[in-house]
Amino acid sequence: MLQFLWWGFHLIELSTEIGRNEPNSNRRVLMVIGEGAVFFLILLLGIWRIQTSIQRDLKLSERHSNFLLSVTHELKTPLASNKLYLQTLLKHTTLPAEKKQEIIAQALNENKRLEAMIENILTATRLDNHHFELNKSEIDFSQFLSEIAEKWSRTRTAVHTDIANGINFKVDPFVIDTIFNNLLENAQKYAGKNALVTLYAYIEGENIICGVKDDGPGIPEQFRNEIFEKFTRIGNEETRIEKGTGLGLYIVKELVEMHKGKIACFANGESGTNFEITLPHGK
Repeated sequence: MLQFLWWGFHLIELSTEIGRNEPNSNRRVLMVIGEGAVFFLILLLGIWRIQTSIQRDLKLSERHSNFLLSVTHELKTPLASNKLYLQTLLKHTTLPAEKKQEIIAQALNENKRLEAMIENILTATRLDNHHFELNKSEIDFSQFLSEIAEKWSRTRTAVHTDIANGINFKVDPFVIDTIFNNLLENAQKYAGKNALVTLYAYIEGENIICGVKDDGPGIPEQFRNEIFEKFTRIGNEETRIEKGTGLGLYIVKELVEMHKGKIACFANGESGTNFEITLPHGK
């Protein structure tokens, strides 16, 4: 508004000078045109900034909505399942011991999934509030990753390994466990039942290169940077089949950066996804 008033004042003043045929009127015309052009550019910039801000807020609102939908579903499903398992045990007291053990094992699996989701939410909250601290210690990084892959192969899904021997690294073991469990969880959900999932690690120069790759359907290139933002999940929450809260990859990115590293998402050959982490060795 101030610019409009200032420009209007110059236009009135200029029209008076032109009416009197003053010698400096041409220079004043150029000055007013120049100020008008600058004002127009500032106006366009302001409109662009407002539009960008609105679009960002709309995306964030949509992500929050998707997060609430997914959390509601994720909480209801294991609770309903465990309720059904307990009702079955109470109602059918004469079930064979093997059947009881199977029902209890299924209830425990549902409980573990619920615990993992709650732990992710708590971790994301601590990261946002800057209350997350690293407790680093020297570990056999190669052995640590091999144990994670072995545990997954034994309890969840087959995980192949391509891990160089003798990688020793000062890290927070809990953080590394959280990072790779989230990446393997992501691969299991989106790569497909018969996908080849590989956990790898090797030293390149002064960096440790590690990550998880699969030969599933892959992630479209336009989403590969966006998936690391909080609450982001590809697709519509109401029609999406796979479970999740959109926090896993956000947590992975934040924890990697706390170790002074970086993570990127690449295509793994013609199909599949490769989440590659670069960590500075010895830092």
